[in-house]
Amino acid sequence: MQDNWRSRAGTHFTTEKRPATGTRGMVVTNHPLASAAGAEMLAAGGNAVDGAIAALFTLTVVEPMMVGILGGGMAHLRLPDGRHTVIDGLSTAPAAARADMFTPAEPANAMNFEATGRANIVGPLSVAVPGNLRAWCETLARFGSMPLADVMAPAIRHAARGFAVTPYLAECINEAAHDLARDPAIAALLLPGGAPIKPGARLIQGEYAETLALISREGPGVLKGALGSAIADGIRKAGGIVSAADIADFATIERAPLRGPYRGYEVLLPPPPASSGVHVLQMLNILEGFDLRGMGFGSADTLHLLAEALKIAFADRAAATADPAFVDVPVARLISRGYADERRAAVDMARAQAWGPGVSPGESANTTHVTVADDQGNIVCSTQTINSLFGARFLVPGTGLIPNNYMALFDPRPGKALSVAPGKRISTSQAPLIALKGGKPAYALGMPGGLRIFGSVMQGFLNLVDHGMSLQEAVEAPRLWTQGAAVEVEPDFDAAVLEALKARGHQVAPMPHVGGGMNAIAFQADGSMEGAACWRADGTAIGLGGGLARAGVRFWPDRARA
Repeated sequence: MQDNWRSRAGTHFTTEKRPATGTRGMVVTNHPLASAAGAEMLAAGGNAVDGAIAALFTLTVVEPMMVGILGGGMAHLRLPDGRHTVIDGLSTAPAAARADMFTPAEPANAMNFEATGRANIVGPLSVAVPGNLRAWCETLARFGSMPLADVMAPAIRHAARGFAVTPYLAECINEAAHDLARDPAIAALLLPGGAPIKPGARLIQGEYAETLALISREGPGVLKGALGSAIADGIRKAGGIVSAADIADFATIERAPLRGPYRGYEVLLPPPPASSGVHVLQMLNILEGFDLRGMGFGSADTLHLLAEALKIAFADRAAATADPAFVDVPVARLISRGYADERRAAVDMARAQAWGPGVSPGESANTTHVTVADDQGNIVCSTQTINSLFGARFLVPGTGLIPNNYMALFDPRPGKALSVAPGKRISTSQAPLIALKGGKPAYALGMPGGLRIFGSVMQGFLNLVDHGMSLQEAVEAPRLWTQGAAVEVEPDFDAAVLEALKARGHQVAPMPHVGGGMNAIAFQADGSMEGAACWRADGTAIGLGGGLARAGVRFWPDRARA
C-alpha cells in the first residue's frame, strides 16, 4: 500500500517505495545488491561497520558511476557506548597542484568553478589523491568485527560474475557517453559496440575483480606497492599529476562531529572541511524561529524560507568554509544562536533577497550513501563518492579503476577559501546526519547529490520533525534547492504556490529531481528499526529479524516411527 501525502498548501505526492523493518539490523543503500551484501554480513554475525564496508565495496561494482576506491568520503559513526566520531577520507590536492593550475571558464562568475576546456572536471588533471580505500580499511579494522576478505567477497563475486544493469545505471552511462567514448578502456566496458550498455545486460568487470581480490589478500598496504604505482603511472601517462607518493602518504583524519539543538532533538553532522555540519545547523537555527508546522509543507511561506536559508548558507559557505588546516573557518560564529538571530531578522517574508556572507571571507595559505545499524548500538551513516558521474571518466589501465574528479570542487581562482593548494582537502556537501532524542538515536539519514546534499538532507529531517511525515514520506517528498540564483523545484509542488514564489521575486526552475536517493533509518522505542529509500535511485532497505534458536532446543526424532 502506498502513502498519499497532501498538505494544506495543495502539495500532493504518492510514495513509490515501501519501508522495511527489522530488529537485529537494517541496511539501506542505493542498490539492492549492495544492501544484500551488508545484510549478509549482519546475518553472519557481523556488526553495522562490517555491513557498511561490505555494502560500499559492492557499490563500487554495481554503482560505478557514483563511488569507487579511488574516491573519497566521510563516515559518521555512533558506537555502542554512545560516542560519535567522523572518519574523514576526503581526497586531497596532489603535491604538485598549484592555485593557478586551472583557468576559470567564467572569471567573473564566482559560483562557476569550471575551468577552460573542463580540465578540472574530466580527464587526468581533474583527479585528486584518493582516500576511500584507506578510510574503509581503517574503519573496518578499528570498529568492525570481520576480516577484510569476508566483507569484500560479495563485491568480488559481482565484479567477476557480472550483474544485471539497472535502467538507472544505463541512463547514467547514456548521460556521460560523450566523455566516456574518449577513453577506449572505459568505452569498451560501458559502451560495447559504441552504444551505451542496455538495461538488463550483464556487466562483467574482470580486471576490477582481480584488483579487488588483490586488495582482499594484501589489504590497503597495496597502495604503497605495485597497485599504488600502477594507479599513479596510469594517471601520469594520461596527463595527470597524482604521484605514487601522494597515494602512499594519504592519511585519514578522525574528527568530532558538530552538534546542535532543534525542537528537542540533538543533531550531529560532520565538521569542516564538510560544509554540512556548519550550514545545516546554521539553517536550523534560523528556521527554528519560524512556525514551519503551522505554515505547512510545500506552502509559499515554507518554500520561501527554505530558499532564503539556503542562500544565506551558500553565501557563507563560499566565503569561509573549507579545509580548516588551510582556512580559519568561523564555526562557532556560524552555528551560534546569536548569528542566526541576526540573519533571521533580515529575512523579508514578502520578497526574495540576494544575500552576501555574514562572516569575513577566509583566505587560503555524484556520490552514494549507506545507512546501516545493528542491534548492538552501532550506526554507520556514510557518504562516499568519486564526485561527478563516473568521476574523471577514464579507466586506469589494467586495474578496472575509475578515478575521481574531485579537483572540480576547488575554486580555480587563487586567493579564495576554496582555492587549490597542495595537500588541501576538498570541501564537500556530504551530510551523514544522526539525530538524537533524549540522548538516544532517533534518525540517521543521508544521500548523494553534490551541492544539493546538505540542503536536501535538512529538508528530509524537517519533514519528520516539523511536518509529521512517515520515514518513507520524508525521503520521497518533493525538494527545493538554490545556492543564490535559480530556485530548483521538483514537480509535485502545487503550481499556485510556485506562482506565489515568483511573485516574491524567486526565479523558479522546475527540475525532474533535486539531488539523489536519500537513505534513512528510524529507531523505534521498542528497539526495532525502520529503513527507507527514495525513488531517485535504486535504493533498497533490508531489515534483519528473527535470530538463533532458543537455548537448549535440540532435535528429537519421531519416536512413533522409530
